[in-house]
Amino acid sequence: MTKIGTAHASKPWNPGSWRSFPIAQVPDYPDGALLGATEAQLATFPPLVFAGEARKLKRALGKVAAGEAFLLQGGDCAESFAEHSADHIRDFFRVFLQMSVVLTFAGRSPVVKVGRVAGQFAKPRSSPVEKVGDVELPSYRGDIINGTDFTPEARVPDPRRQIEAYRQSAATLNLIRAFATGGYANLDNAHRWMLGFVKDSPQSGRYHELANRITEALDFMRAIGIDPETHPEMRITDFYTSHEALLLGYEQALTRVDSTSGDWYATSGHMLWIGDRTRQPDHAHVEFFRGIKNPVGLKCGPSLTPDGLLGLIDALNPENEPGRLTLICRFGADKIADHLPGLIRAVAREGRSVVWSCDPMHGNTVSMAGYKTRPFDRILSEVRDFFRIHEAEGSYAGGIHLEMTGKDVTECTGGAKAVTAESLATRYDTACDPRLNAEQAIEMAFLVADLLKHEKAARGPAVPAAAE
Repeated sequence: MTKIGTAHASKPWNPGSWRSFPIAQVPDYPDGALLGATEAQLATFPPLVFAGEARKLKRALGKVAAGEAFLLQGGDCAESFAEHSADHIRDFFRVFLQMSVVLTFAGRSPVVKVGRVAGQFAKPRSSPVEKVGDVELPSYRGDIINGTDFTPEARVPDPRRQIEAYRQSAATLNLIRAFATGGYANLDNAHRWMLGFVKDSPQSGRYHELANRITEALDFMRAIGIDPETHPEMRITDFYTSHEALLLGYEQALTRVDSTSGDWYATSGHMLWIGDRTRQPDHAHVEFFRGIKNPVGLKCGPSLTPDGLLGLIDALNPENEPGRLTLICRFGADKIADHLPGLIRAVAREGRSVVWSCDPMHGNTVSMAGYKTRPFDRILSEVRDFFRIHEAEGSYAGGIHLEMTGKDVTECTGGAKAVTAESLATRYDTACDPRLNAEQAIEMAFLVADLLKHEKAARGPAVPAAAE
């Protein structure tokens, strides 16, 4: 295995060593003393997640890397302080469970469930400023940094927002854990919710076959005495949280030593990822990520070369640990065929263990009727090409990463119940990027299920990881 040099390998790491590196996409806080006091306060707060949970997720992702499971990752573009309600969290979790049931039965393998939730508050921006008429103000960077109102006061970065983000994340996690273990995740419930979607969908005929198979399987299990009361795995589920770790001061404050292993874990979420705009190999984000032991993600866009990717893999996963690194590919429907094959070949040639996941959202953003949107057909086109390219290269298309919501928004055009350019304004609720609504997300799950079924047939049975 060839090693690619990085700027970090020979330097000692600690949770604050990133501060001596260049950094991109950081807000300019006018009150440095208040920022320092806020980070010091956060450092005294309890962890949001635990090292053992992160290790369990890493093991599950190791099975994805081996072709024995599939990663479903999704959630809000950017969480909102204003939208934090029990109903909002419940609706998201319900749709996520429905998608998971569809993918599990189609792929005949476990689905690793990772939400963009309980921490997804900060957003990188293509421009540090935005302009309305003759007025130019700093860009909105997510509720953890500044406000959405287009006023000078709202757009000033305020470190105290980090405390609110922490408290909202804790409350969200509390409810999700209750849903995941308290019976709401019952397989029968998720299937009944999904049947409602099938009945009401304009393309219901396409989905009835899979829905009927799930019904038959559940009926069979009940007939032989396997039910949620006797088998708790049918009514509880493992659900993990993730977010883009953009605000490194916040992440450092919540990075703790695990008492059982002595390793450092970021306790703000089970899985963190580096964005396409902050993956510079000699910058702060790569420095911070190389030292934490969580499973981590790396967004891979069109500007990433094969050698550049190998260098980042060396920095982020030098031990080639299965499940440690997920490559989240976000090229765009018109660019994926030009860029993905070379990356797959480089990773295969060097024998690197990674999870390959498709983010079909970020490369397919267009403007219509004065709104940013993402056409469903372009999103689906990139997903199909992702699976096709991996099959051609003899690799495993291991996951999908979606910006989605459980609400009935009109932000992405198309889908079975077509959202048009004219209807975008009806329920365009996002403060940042457009999301799939609940029906579009479930429809995507059915369509990905077809691709998984084909992939399974083409690959044959996976070789167990222990036998490799």
